[in-house]
Amino acid sequence: MCLSIAMAAAAQDESKEDIQKRQQQLQREIAELNSTLNQIKSSKKKSLSQLALVQKKIRTRNALINNINKDLRRLDNTIYTSQLDINRMKRELDSLKENYAKSLVFAYKNRSNYDYLNFIFSATSFNDAVKRIAYLRSYRDYRETQVSTIQKTQRVIEQKIQTLTSNKAEKKSTLVEQGKQLTVLKEDRKEQDDVLNNLKGRESDVAKQIKQNQRDQQKLKGALQAIINREIAEAKRKEAARLKALEEQRKREAAAAAAAKNNAASNNPSSSPADNAKTPPPESPSSNAASVAGNSAAPKSTRVYNVLESTEEDKITSINFETRRGSLPWPVSSGIISIPFGSYTIPGTKITGNNSGINISVPLGVTVKSVADGTVSGVFDMGSGQAVVIRHGKYFTAYSNLNNIKVKSGTEVHAGTVLGTAGPGSEGDGEIVFMVENSSGGYLNPESWLR
Repeated sequence: MCLSIAMAAAAQDESKEDIQKRQQQLQREIAELNSTLNQIKSSKKKSLSQLALVQKKIRTRNALINNINKDLRRLDNTIYTSQLDINRMKRELDSLKENYAKSLVFAYKNRSNYDYLNFIFSATSFNDAVKRIAYLRSYRDYRETQVSTIQKTQRVIEQKIQTLTSNKAEKKSTLVEQGKQLTVLKEDRKEQDDVLNNLKGRESDVAKQIKQNQRDQQKLKGALQAIINREIAEAKRKEAARLKALEEQRKREAAAAAAAKNNAASNNPSSSPADNAKTPPPESPSSNAASVAGNSAAPKSTRVYNVLESTEEDKITSINFETRRGSLPWPVSSGIISIPFGSYTIPGTKITGNNSGINISVPLGVTVKSVADGTVSGVFDMGSGQAVVIRHGKYFTAYSNLNNIKVKSGTEVHAGTVLGTAGPGSEGDGEIVFMVENSSGGYLNPESWLR
């Protein structure tokens, strides 16, 4: 009994539609991974991209199998509860039939018109006779209701048996699908072992590729930091110019106020110096505006000042970028992370490294897009490809290993703006490097920003 309750509670967590929708989504993901994998397999050498794709496919297939198992548990629970309902309703039907049979026996024993008339005319009064007639009618209605209830119960039982049969057939087909996916999972794992053994056999070549990747990344980081320093210096210059202009305006307004005061004194010689001293100088527009601003009830911002947010537009861009953390679109429509952010170890080898961004394996030539609104701060050649850096207020995103660049420095971009296409990585497969950095030089995990 406790087991059935637990099964029922578990089944209620997700509906049949939710489970099937998730299953379809996972199957689409596997199909996309297979498509990308087939494009990468054209290379004779086993690559890190191929390994990442196979591992992603294994994780996705495991999720699909878990989803199938969840569906089987749902079906088991449905079959179990349906069988309980059928058994209960059959017992109710037996009881209804038994009661109906008794009523038939009673009616048979009292079937003659004489018995009915004798029952009515033996009443002690007219009211009693009326009650007996009503009783006979209600008894007849009761028997008709019994028949109707029996028929309805039989129909419900038949429907539940049909549903039970359908659920059992669905379970059978689901078990077949489970077996199929388990078989394919073994093939996926075999493919993973094949790629791992291949990479292990050419560990020195892989190590050289990783070192080249790290050199390219250091070059990208240096260029990115130079752009950030330039943007900060330019922002400081503009802010200093703005403050200088404000100070010069304040001085001009103060000089104008003093001149107006002197003119007023010369035009009114009868006034005493003391009277002139008591006359307050006229308020300048800037001081009046400052007074109004000081007396306003607007709450002060608690946001830490950053020179790259010295304009309202830049501040809004930063805030918009921050609020979309975890929901930014990927820079490519399809791809797999071949080298993750932070410290990593190449599976099957002793090769380790540290990544300030993420390497995304993609089909060669796919379109690369901006992940958010911003301004292109720089486009430069990396030797093996080109890179684009976009400023989003106080944040920066970098897209490296691109071809066919579609933007230039100063271009205003939006989320989805095409930047270029993915170029070949160190192993010949399509690959891009994506990085996120803040103005203080801290590299952020791109995976936590992308959806």
